[in-house]
Amino acid sequence: MRTTTRSRTRLRLAGALAAVLVAAGVATGPAAQAGEERHGGHHRTLADLAQRHGRYFGSATDNPELTDAAYTSLLGKEFDQITPGNGMKWYATEPEPGVFDWTAGDEIVDLARANHQKVRGHTLVWHSQLPDWVTSREWTAAELRAVLKRHIQTEVRHYRGKVFAWDVVNEAFNEDGTYRESVFYKTLGPGYIADALRWAHQADPRVKLYLNDYNIEAVGPKSDAYYRLAKELKAQGVPLDGIGFQTHLALQYGYPDTLEDNLRRFSRLGLDTALTEVDIRMQLPADAEKLATQADWYQRLTESCLAVRRCVGITLWDYTDKYSWIPAFFEGEGAALPWDEQLAPKPAYFAIRAALARK
Repeated sequence: MRTTTRSRTRLRLAGALAAVLVAAGVATGPAAQAGEERHGGHHRTLADLAQRHGRYFGSATDNPELTDAAYTSLLGKEFDQITPGNGMKWYATEPEPGVFDWTAGDEIVDLARANHQKVRGHTLVWHSQLPDWVTSREWTAAELRAVLKRHIQTEVRHYRGKVFAWDVVNEAFNEDGTYRESVFYKTLGPGYIADALRWAHQADPRVKLYLNDYNIEAVGPKSDAYYRLAKELKAQGVPLDGIGFQTHLALQYGYPDTLEDNLRRFSRLGLDTALTEVDIRMQLPADAEKLATQADWYQRLTESCLAVRRCVGITLWDYTDKYSWIPAFFEGEGAALPWDEQLAPKPAYFAIRAALARK
């Protein structure tokens, strides 16, 4: 379903109005959130609204913040899906060769189960956050292939039936569409991606298997590389179910206007898509104009997912500025998420609601 120009304009004006209200000290805090659309006597959450469209609406989380009761309460109420930010990555799950530690990942899974939420597994194969024992030595192809297969299959089997999807290979390409020179690519060649998908499928034939990356939201060299690879993998019968668009955006670089078309072309390959790590950062300090633009972008990306049948859901890369990764990695930037550091909803939150509330 496509959104008309008139409805887009109306929704964007709603986002801008929310920004004005926030700047004026109105429509902030729990009271404003409680005053949002209600159904059957209870607050309609983002998850509730997304489910009306057959989508999920989730958030990443990480283990250190689970001691924050106010944070975990909102996490458990507003969302129906969780992604562990770090607890399932290789450094956490196999810190020593053949020695597996499921503590962090299991804590997230247990939290999700208690809240009746589903879990996206993140991530099996990535060039970053690897333990030293993987990166500090030279491998033969046979050695690394055996290590990679063991890691993937042991982890996927452990979480079999507990996660609905896996980011199997994360960030495999450079910006120009060439393969990233990871230890896996340099030692095993590009075939490591197909092997990783096959091994994951063998370990859990029911879980959905994704490739996941950033800066692939727009049509361009990097997303074209994924499109070509996906076509090749599908033609070879490799078990690939979807493409994850991380959607880490920044106001200073412009909105990816071809997002909806890009989602649609992957759907035509018979693949699901998902917006998997969404945040929209800005150069600080934040002001009403930047917050209004951010709200517009959140609204537009939500509309794009709703417009493409096989875009199955949206996940924020944590939901609150209080626990955002952005300030630590991008100096002078932040305010990237729909809730502020006090867990009060920002204009972006109301813009997402407006998009999801559309019939």
